[in-house]
Amino acid sequence: MRILLAFARAHPRRSATTLGCLLLASLAEGIGMSTLLPLLELAAPGDGTEPSTLALAVRSAIEGVGLEPGLGVLLAIVVAGMLAKAVLVLLANRQVGYAVASVATELRLSLVGALLGARWAYFTRRPVGMIANAFTTEAERASQAFLHGSLVLAAVLQVTLYTGIAFLVSWEATLGAIALGGLSSWALGGLVRASRRAGNRQTELLKTSVSHLSDALYAVKPLRAMAREALLGPLLAREARHLDRALRGEVLSKEGLKALQEPIIVAGLAGGLYVATASWGMALSSLLMLALLFGRTLASVGKVQKELQSMAARESAYWSLRKTIDEALAEPERPHGGVQPTLERGIEVDGVGLAYGAEQVLADASLFIPAGGLTTLVGASGAGKTSMADLLIGLVHPDAGTIRLDGVDLDDIELRAWRRMVGYVPQELSLLHESVLVNVTLGDPDLSEEEVWRALERAGAREFVERLEGGLTSPVGERGMLLSGGQRQRIAIARAIVREPRFLILDEATASLDPQTEEAIVRSVARMRGEMTILGITHQLAFAERADRVYRIENGTVKQVG
Repeated sequence: MRILLAFARAHPRRSATTLGCLLLASLAEGIGMSTLLPLLELAAPGDGTEPSTLALAVRSAIEGVGLEPGLGVLLAIVVAGMLAKAVLVLLANRQVGYAVASVATELRLSLVGALLGARWAYFTRRPVGMIANAFTTEAERASQAFLHGSLVLAAVLQVTLYTGIAFLVSWEATLGAIALGGLSSWALGGLVRASRRAGNRQTELLKTSVSHLSDALYAVKPLRAMAREALLGPLLAREARHLDRALRGEVLSKEGLKALQEPIIVAGLAGGLYVATASWGMALSSLLMLALLFGRTLASVGKVQKELQSMAARESAYWSLRKTIDEALAEPERPHGGVQPTLERGIEVDGVGLAYGAEQVLADASLFIPAGGLTTLVGASGAGKTSMADLLIGLVHPDAGTIRLDGVDLDDIELRAWRRMVGYVPQELSLLHESVLVNVTLGDPDLSEEEVWRALERAGAREFVERLEGGLTSPVGERGMLLSGGQRQRIAIARAIVREPRFLILDEATASLDPQTEEAIVRSVARMRGEMTILGITHQLAFAERADRVYRIENGTVKQVG
């Protein structure tokens, strides 16, 4: 039940409202059921037995408000109690439904907030598929765990209510029923534990299988091109079979619990009725009341076990998701100062060193990027060019040296304000499976279509977008597969410049293009010189031929070569 305490701490108001509605519903049902005993005694008078304590208490309460405990009054109280219970249960179930929806939403929002606040190194170590699984599958299963936990509480309240009323009718029979319920719970407890183990296994398997599926779909084109997609089959099939076994384990334990509960309830009722009639000589009205109470009590005990089993099968998803959120929160982005950035003179990199573990990427690297100019950073693949871009954006922090904007240390600058001045085109493009418009604006409502067309024109993309059947509304396909490589690059450049950045970084933006397309894109970028500061990162010569400054990065150091 630890998960219910966690939910109560996270959603105290909603949890308290739900519990209050459940308590009131149980109270209303208790009042209605308590009236059944004197009603049964009226229906079966003259059996020579003394009225029970409960019957005397109910009659006294009715007479105390000036009513005669006759058939009509008793029936009215029973009906009123059941109606009140129905209304309160409806309110409680509505609160539970709202809570289930809000739990899933708030978990997802907590995950997104934690991820957006985490430092870049956190993302480089986490598979995208694992995060996607946390956002979708784990959040949904966690909310279902909350639902089943709430139903457990409702059933526990019902068991407590029925037991209390039965105790007033016959404490001896009630103690026997409690012993029977405890024995039943102990006997079937193994099935609940089996469901928990199956749920834990499902959580782990879903996490890895969704991650592997995401990687496989991302790489499906080259694999199919080489007729090697069949290699993915055994890996995904093996995980699917393991997941199937975990699901079978949950189904088996759930159906086993359902199958065993009914004969236990029937056996308990039969034994109780036999003892009550043969040994205790109980009044018929009390006997009927106890039979009703014990039947409902054992059914509620069965419901507790059933809902507890369902909760146990899903609660591991909540703890897995909480772990992901806590890990992201434990790695926040390095705090920076609050100085507002400017870029009037230029960006200075002074004696910067950077290492990833034991691998030294940069050592005493220095360069100057003049404002309004086109600077090119060349070097072989893996030389550290992208790491330099990450340093300039503030995604990673240097181990040594400083980076200054117009003479101000980047550590003293408000980082988000600086990033809002940056346009970035990565080597690995990430176009959305959306329209051209959405890919350029990224859904920013402040950007108009005129600004989008202007950005497309400056990126050399307006002509081909106008030829598309839907223009700006034309879809680009998964990762932009409906466009050519050059067209994708131009859309990415338009996205980077649509907000008029002061600093534009193109990280190997033309590496995969043919020379003619590369030349056209470089010309488009070069025309923006003077309007913004441009850094072209490449290992090719097209940018270098038009650059104001050319730096070469090699063996971790940077030298100006042109």
